[in-house]
This record gives sequence, C-alpha cells and structure tokens, in this order.
Amino acid sequence: MPAAGSSPVSHAINVSVLPQKGRDETIAADGAQLEQLAAAHGLLAADSFKATVHVRRWQRDGVRLTGRVSARVTQQCVVSLEPVAATVEAEIDAIYVPQGSALERRMEPGEGGDLIIDAEGPDLPEPFEPPMLDIGAVTEEFFALALDPYPRAPGVAPPSEKAVEPAE
Repeated sequence: MPAAGSSPVSHAINVSVLPQKGRDETIAADGAQLEQLAAAHGLLAADSFKATVHVRRWQRDGVRLTGRVSARVTQQCVVSLEPVAATVEAEIDAIYVPQGSALERRMEPGEGGDLIIDAEGPDLPEPFEPPMLDIGAVTEEFFALALDPYPRAPGVAPPSEKAVEPAE
C-alpha cells in the first residue's frame, strides 16, 4: 500500500469510523492532479479521472473496497508515436487488513513455508496501517493496471519480423 499522499489522487479515509453499511466515496481529479497522473504513468495527457468506491468492513478489522474507476487519457502509439486517445475502465475489488493483525497472519505461509495461491482466484488481502487507508492510491493502482501497455493508433500494425534485418 503506497504511503498516504504519494498518489496524485490521494484520498485517505479513517476506516475506524465506518458506518455499519459502509459508505460511498467519489474521487474526481482536478487539473493539477490530471497532470501529475499523466506524468506518473507516462501519458501524453490525462483528460479525466473519476472513481466511485464503496468502503465497508470486511471480517472484523479488515476493509473491502468495491467500485469503478473511469478515465480518458492520451497515450503515445508504440509504433508511429502518434497520440492515441483511450478510455480506461476498471472494476475495483480489493481487501485490506491491518498490519500485524490476526487476519494478516492467516495470509502468511504455513509451517512448511508453502502458501497456496489460486492464480484465477481473488487477490489476497493487502496490509495497511490503521486507522487511515488511502483509497485514492488504490484507485490509481487499478487505473494503472487497466492502461494499455502497448497502445497503437488505428490502422497501425506492428513492424513485421521480416522488416528487421538481423545483425551480422
């Protein structure tokens, strides 16, 4: 979990005072935050960033975040270097447990040192330092994972292997 304030869209909340049914939070980046997001993720521009997150208790001391992040960005085509407009949409579903808690210890490897993880299953809970949780940083992580790592302008094909001369 990134430190509070390290994300351009940092939005720390005190999870120790969550209502029984949880609460909804909305994060919308302003102009300066959009510039910082673009710089942090190697984008030509970030035109919008909005996240809606429902924050609720999980187990006794844990926190579950569900929601959605939406953004409009401009990336650079990896072939032609032209600007490529893109819409980023990502579902948010993450669980956080207090550092050093019984919940965190249950996620550690057993006596044999083996931790069995289902690659197709849900992510393991991540630790956080209570009582504050930076849900803005969490939404930025989901945004970053949803970015196209190899954006291409429409109609631009990657160079063929035949076009590349082998070194002699």
